[in-house]
Amino acid sequence: MSTLKQTIHEFVRRDFKHTFGKPTVAAQPDPEWAKLKATGSRLWLDTGDLDEAGKLWNTSFDALTTNNTLLNKEIQKGIYDQLMAEAAGILGRLDPQTIVLEVAFILNAYHALRLVDRFDANVSVELHTDLSHDVARTVAYGKRYFAICPERFIVKVPLTPAGYLAARQLVQAGIPINFTLGFSARHNYVAALLTNPKFCNVFMGRLNAYVADNKLGSGENVGEKATLATQRELLALRQAGKSETNLIGASVRTGTQVGALAGIDVFTIPTKAAAEYRAAPVPFPMPRIKDDPAIPLNAGITLKQFAGDTLWEVPAKFKDAVAALKADTLTPTGLQDYFAQAGFPGFLPKWTKADIETITKDGKIPVHAKWAKRLESGELGLDALMNLSALQSFVTDQTALDNRIRSVLKL
Repeated sequence: MSTLKQTIHEFVRRDFKHTFGKPTVAAQPDPEWAKLKATGSRLWLDTGDLDEAGKLWNTSFDALTTNNTLLNKEIQKGIYDQLMAEAAGILGRLDPQTIVLEVAFILNAYHALRLVDRFDANVSVELHTDLSHDVARTVAYGKRYFAICPERFIVKVPLTPAGYLAARQLVQAGIPINFTLGFSARHNYVAALLTNPKFCNVFMGRLNAYVADNKLGSGENVGEKATLATQRELLALRQAGKSETNLIGASVRTGTQVGALAGIDVFTIPTKAAAEYRAAPVPFPMPRIKDDPAIPLNAGITLKQFAGDTLWEVPAKFKDAVAALKADTLTPTGLQDYFAQAGFPGFLPKWTKADIETITKDGKIPVHAKWAKRLESGELGLDALMNLSALQSFVTDQTALDNRIRSVLKL
């Protein structure tokens, strides 16, 4: 480790004197959460807010997740302005953008250590969005994050062509990976076989919001169907000894979703949805893994028009293409080309500058009318579109965080 990286490492850990197994907030048992955990689901809280997490934390929870959006919410409170100034003092005469990147690294790691200290929990820490298309820098920063707290940190790598390849290298280096921003069974089938991360995700709430916000249907069960399909694929791979990857049901929006999907590998639950579930626990329709729910759509709308089979189907031809991958010889562009040539151009499409500008203006949920023709033709998969949308929404929040750093440090 270089002298500067070692200095940063020591700076981040300077106030961290945690004794593992001894959280500063004693967890108490909760019978309702214990019932849910007994279905086989691990329970995580999806928040960076220590106070809100403390209201819900109990012995059935074992981890917390943060992301660019959640960290930005904490940074904008001003609680780390002094830490930023101190951090800048150890960085020397780096260029402004590198200073921003390193201070953001420090803030993320420091805040995650506070979560470890408070709850003695595993904590997923997410990489800066500037790294999402760069294999080498993702690997470098992923290793640095893990080194801060190897006992409790899980590194979140976003699903991009570069992310698939970088996460593979990090897993091979023994680093636990939460491979995030997945939206479909095929997204995570590739992740499980190519990368074998400890965890992968389906962002179910955003899928439901796509249908509801675009008035395609009620917004019910699209994400749930994709989650259950993914769980089946991962269970089959684990039973065959081909992967160890577990599924996280992410982007949970309601307490009802929690009860409806009881038994999936992991839930990461925002505090609002967790409080809703605890106030009105939902009976478990177990077993549910093979019981896909119906998707209510408006008159004249079919799943084929906007989703096709891209969210829940992993056809034999696709699986054959994954099996034939020579991952260690591929670049991110090569991975995109490979799937396009295999007959799946909408899986990892090459986005234009105009595409990225449009999706960014759309906000968290894409405007269906702008993408409908390309979705229906198969040029784009809905999983790919939602992945880009989610990544760009994180970029927006990361930019706000970076701007806070620039403002405080007068860069």
